[in-house]
Amino acid sequence: DVQLQASGGGLVQTGGSLRLSCAASGFTWRDYAIGWFRRAPGKEREVVGCISNHDGSTFYADSMKGRFTISSDNVKRTVYLQMISVRPEDTAVYYCVAVRREIYSANWYHKGSKPDWWTYWGQGTLVTVSS
Repeated sequence: DVQLQASGGGLVQTGGSLRLSCAASGFTWRDYAIGWFRRAPGKEREVVGCISNHDGSTFYADSMKGRFTISSDNVKRTVYLQMISVRPEDTAVYYCVAVRREIYSANWYHKGSKPDWWTYWGQGTLVTVSS
């Protein structure tokens, strides 16, 4: 069974940094793309970005570029979300997600921004940014 275990959330001050981890198991690593979504209080789920395990390409929502970086350790089967210069509006539950599809720059946002496109969801980890 595909399992995604997100961790690393917590309380961080405005301007600080935090790294989230997503430990993945139960599937052929290279066949999947892994992404991050977040849900802020009272808001809809919002895509942060994703990484293709096939070639390591990363893609980000425009509003996330510059402060968020996705990377992966193929040996540890873990995907990371590095957050810097965090703001109170980054307060949210962050979810890692996975899908057994190839993802390209031409299709990533059109498809990857939709929660239903992603087959598997982890349990989420809460990030709280204090002002």
